[in-house]
Amino acid sequence: MADSVKNLLDPIDRRILRELQADATLPLAELAERAGLSQTPCWKRVKRLTEEGYVRGRVALLDRDRLDLGLVVFVSIRTSRHDQAWLDAFAKGAAGLPEVIEFYRLSGDTDYLLKVVVKDIAAYDAFYKRLIATAPLADVSSAFAMEEIKATTALPI
Repeated sequence: MADSVKNLLDPIDRRILRELQADATLPLAELAERAGLSQTPCWKRVKRLTEEGYVRGRVALLDRDRLDLGLVVFVSIRTSRHDQAWLDAFAKGAAGLPEVIEFYRLSGDTDYLLKVVVKDIAAYDAFYKRLIATAPLADVSSAFAMEEIKATTALPI
């Protein structure tokens, strides 16, 4: 699939996407200038890229520390159940917890990995109690982030 995407996006499309990843609030005139286009062709490309699903949305990135959500926890989950009913219940329950900002099903020894943000250990404990009530779990292991070395939302395009 990556090769087909590379064939569909020309260098100007890629430049537009890189600029939007860096700052989605850029005025159209500035985005067009950075992309080497006039405003109308730039607007048409942004519209097409959005309609084709390359741009899923535009958001504001918030500062966790300023919002008193400085604790990042990676929660590894193993289960002995892999049936669809269990998965539906667990996925719905875990995804519905607002502290979960990323949620993955994995291969290997760990079945699921959650990235959770909370204020502190007490808030994590309250979250943990709600998490384990979502569905039967075989093992829940938590790793607390000590330092954030790199965090980006920008894809390498």
